Amino acid sequence: MTVGESLDFSHLYSEETKSRKSSPLKTCIHLFQDPNIVFLGGGLPLSKYFPWENLQAESPLPPFPNGIGAAPSGDAKDTCVTSIPKDGTSKAGDTNDIPLSRALQYGFSMGQPEYLSFVREHTQLVHKMQYEDWDVLATIGNTGSWESTLRIFCNRGDTILAEKYTFSSSVYAAEAQGVNVFPVPLDADGLIPERLEAILDNWNPETPKPKLLYTIPTGQNPTGSSLSDDRKKEIYRIAQKHDFIIIEDEPYYFLQMDAYEKDPSKRKAIEFASHDEFVNSLAKSFISLDTEGRVIRMDSFSKVLGPGTRLGWLVGSKRILRAYTQLHEMTIQNPSGFSQAIVSGTLNRWGQHGFLDWLIGLRQEYNEKRDVAIDALYKYVPSTPALTVTPPIAGMFFTVNIDASAHPEFATKYQSKPELVEQAIYEKVIACGVLVVPGIWFKADGETTPAQPKESKAEPNPNGIFFRGTYAAVPLDKLQDGIKRFGIALKEEFGL
Repeated sequence: MTVGESLDFSHLYSEETKSRKSSPLKTCIHLFQDPNIVFLGGGLPLSKYFPWENLQAESPLPPFPNGIGAAPSGDAKDTCVTSIPKDGTSKAGDTNDIPLSRALQYGFSMGQPEYLSFVREHTQLVHKMQYEDWDVLATIGNTGSWESTLRIFCNRGDTILAEKYTFSSSVYAAEAQGVNVFPVPLDADGLIPERLEAILDNWNPETPKPKLLYTIPTGQNPTGSSLSDDRKKEIYRIAQKHDFIIIEDEPYYFLQMDAYEKDPSKRKAIEFASHDEFVNSLAKSFISLDTEGRVIRMDSFSKVLGPGTRLGWLVGSKRILRAYTQLHEMTIQNPSGFSQAIVSGTLNRWGQHGFLDWLIGLRQEYNEKRDVAIDALYKYVPSTPALTVTPPIAGMFFTVNIDASAHPEFATKYQSKPELVEQAIYEKVIACGVLVVPGIWFKADGETTPAQPKESKAEPNPNGIFFRGTYAAVPLDKLQDGIKRFGIALKEEFGL
């Protein structure tokens, strides 16, 4: 199939990005690796003064017959050993390891080649890119990627779009840079394309239109909702119509699951006959629909390997990634050399199919956790129209939606204010010894000056509130006990 090149979106860059120049010191750093050059041009310490002579780690060995949670025994039959020397060459699958003398040195702001090669191949395998000049860029995780994205595209006073309830740190990062986060309504199936289009079609012409849509399409945080392929196609069409960039924040993408079955006797976990079948079962990503380079995908190992790796990658057009590289040269320099060496060494030994085996195993684990959580919610949360449980099909989170007006003291003690009911429930659940998080903590509610039409912020359910919990953080017995305590708190608060 012939694919075209990306469009030029530099007209959406911030003034900071338009004025930034590449560091001249970075243009010659590659010469440090040239044995014919006596390199006196940069402040690079000699690697002989790095105190680590080698780095070694053990991980389970694909195809993980004992499950991904089984600790490796140390035996060659179930243990993958990653051993990386300071100097010299060590094999890692079809490539070599990143030697510590290079991993721990300055340079490679885009990321180490061995790491980039793996995630580039993984991206093409999973997303089947639809334009020619795309690439990947190493990051310190999606939180750092988002911070960089704001600087690259936004000036103070600019407006961006996000789901009405979204990852609170992303909202706070934008607000700290003077960027308005205008909310787009969502329902049990994620962001509503019709509302997005209506907001933009009726945008106040006295204010600039948004440059970015920030979205968490899969296992959305906090609501647990997931966008369908059809909704994604519609949102991409709207992005083309109104000329904005889609930022897809996808840490939960591989935590996709089977649809929840309430009757345990009817449950049968899906088994995949091949890796291709697994890949084809995954929801389409925005980046897989993109033919113009107007999607930037933020990927991370935080939810599939470990948050402390602080390692991820961006997918986007080469010309947009160039702007990120220029910023990173002057900010993060590059992600941790230790993380790149260990993660790259492990993944290259596993291979692409071994990594897919790991992701299939994660799916199975989260399927069970989700089922246990939803079973407990149906068992312990009072059965009343005022309290609604919507089983997620991806991610780490469940929500209980609540009609605050059903509270017996809504109009009296709580003055018909749903946020007061929400706070009272939060205090009650803490008193009952469990933590679930009120939805208002995740609310995006920015506004432009002058303001947008009132209809753009119309709320179909003004008395609706919700609480978010996770089934990822504790063992199954504690999960069930915590949900039981949550149910008791709701019963007591609503007098049921």
